[in-house]
Amino acid sequence: MRILLASGNAKKLRELRLVLAGVDVELATPDSIGGLPDVVEDRPDFRGNAAKKAVSAASHARMWALADDSGLEVDALGGAPGVFSARFAGKHGDDAANNRLLLERLAHVPDGERGARFVCALALARPDASLALEVTGTARGTILREPRGTHDFGYDPLFLFTEPGFEQTGRGFAELDAFAKAAVSHRGRALRDLAAKLPLLLRAGPGTRAAR
Repeated sequence: MRILLASGNAKKLRELRLVLAGVDVELATPDSIGGLPDVVEDRPDFRGNAAKKAVSAASHARMWALADDSGLEVDALGGAPGVFSARFAGKHGDDAANNRLLLERLAHVPDGERGARFVCALALARPDASLALEVTGTARGTILREPRGTHDFGYDPLFLFTEPGFEQTGRGFAELDAFAKAAVSHRGRALRDLAAKLPLLLRAGPGTRAAR
């Protein structure tokens, strides 16, 4: 099975490859097929945007396509930035500006009320552009008052992982190496769920949707 990873984000592609390394599939990137058309991410939730991107990529490339939509939901901001995470400060992908704006919005929020979660929705579409599988992963934490760590990716420098029972608990996502982060991250959890369901999906044959 050859799967196109429908993302142009190099850091996101590294995370996808890392977790899928143990799955018996061949991975392709947009560059390897000459690129993909732009998709307007206008759905109200991560799941809808992931599905739209997967279907678009599969339709264009005529191959299995896996798309991701992910972001940060902050409790004190009513779930914002949410689906606007990548363009919170206006320009898409300006991580530094997005982080500055987040700190500004939370400047007067007490430490005990800075809870947040990362969300990752994955959608897998077949070569005929039908949707085959959708999964979601989350990771809970809190928003720091200043960046921590050197592995900067999106809001990672401001996100302190707080779920109990993990060795990563109490550490910022940007303080974790790729393997330690993937073990507890929203994207790692979603990918492991997808990887567990892929064999059943393939055995079931064309036209079958795996359980969510």
